[in-house]
Amino acid sequence: MNGNDPNITARSALLAAQMIVAFKNRHIEAFYCATNAEAVKQALALIPPDATVSWGGSVTLNEVGLLDAVRHRGFKTIDRDAHADAAARLEATRQSLHADVYLTSVNAIAEDGQMVNVDGMGNRVAAMAFGPKRVIVVAGMNKVVKTVEDAVARARGFASPVNVQRVGAKKTPCASTGSCADCQSEDCICSCIVTTRMSKIPGRLKVVLVGQNLGF
Repeated sequence: MNGNDPNITARSALLAAQMIVAFKNRHIEAFYCATNAEAVKQALALIPPDATVSWGGSVTLNEVGLLDAVRHRGFKTIDRDAHADAAARLEATRQSLHADVYLTSVNAIAEDGQMVNVDGMGNRVAAMAFGPKRVIVVAGMNKVVKTVEDAVARARGFASPVNVQRVGAKKTPCASTGSCADCQSEDCICSCIVTTRMSKIPGRLKVVLVGQNLGF
């Protein structure tokens, strides 16, 4: 079964309604969109026309179509992927922390509104914590789990081994076993493990929950 199954769709909408309230209690504004197209429309509506926009590495943002939409709209962007040179790419990654709007996803979300991210370089979690004036998080309902402990387990036990395969980080135990070994290897992509419990600035964090399977 997938995100288009009517039973999953019904459950996602009911759960999302409860989560929107939980997010509000954490000073985070959240929305639910049943489809990718609705999610892109909602996310674009949250971006001021004159904003400088940047983003972190994310399968979800590509799958949902948001990055293509941002480029098509002609926003001023800070795009590290536009640079082939490693030094220029790193500098663009640093500059993204000064963007007006930062787009990202998450590795897992607890039903109570706590978000968990595992990050190798730390740029995504840094941007979520501080820097950009607004952060828009887009996440499929497949990333929702019951508790924050479950969220950490999902991020480390599932998302990280899959992302190691995606980025070709071969020098980690999970690259050969598919299971997290709590390593300190050269290619470790679990350098930073951050739980976002609240938004210190009310409304700075916006979450768009999508009733589809997106990302890992």
